[in-house]
Amino acid sequence: MHVWITSLAILVGASQPAAAQPFATDAENGKQLAELWCSSCHLVSPEQTSASTEAPPFETIAEQSSDEFAWLAAFLADPHPPMPQFALTREEIRNLVAYFASLKHSE
Repeated sequence: MHVWITSLAILVGASQPAAAQPFATDAENGKQLAELWCSSCHLVSPEQTSASTEAPPFETIAEQSSDEFAWLAAFLADPHPPMPQFALTREEIRNLVAYFASLKHSE
């Protein structure tokens, strides 16, 4: 019985809402996520000075994207190699997409 109660407590704790997470849905927090998780391969901001030559810079991805970025949200939900398998929450995906959108230049 003790094992069952412990398992239930772990499941309840893991199902806390996204609002309890440290990042809110906005471009600035998306940038923080990108700097934390993506900058080892991608140039994620103008301030970054080096990255892998194999991964496109975030600004390039943003400029080649449609205004909606729906494809990017879908890709981030289920990344494919050579991308690492990140377990991003929906909130984190919205943050990253908002950051990509902020990088797109107006035409």
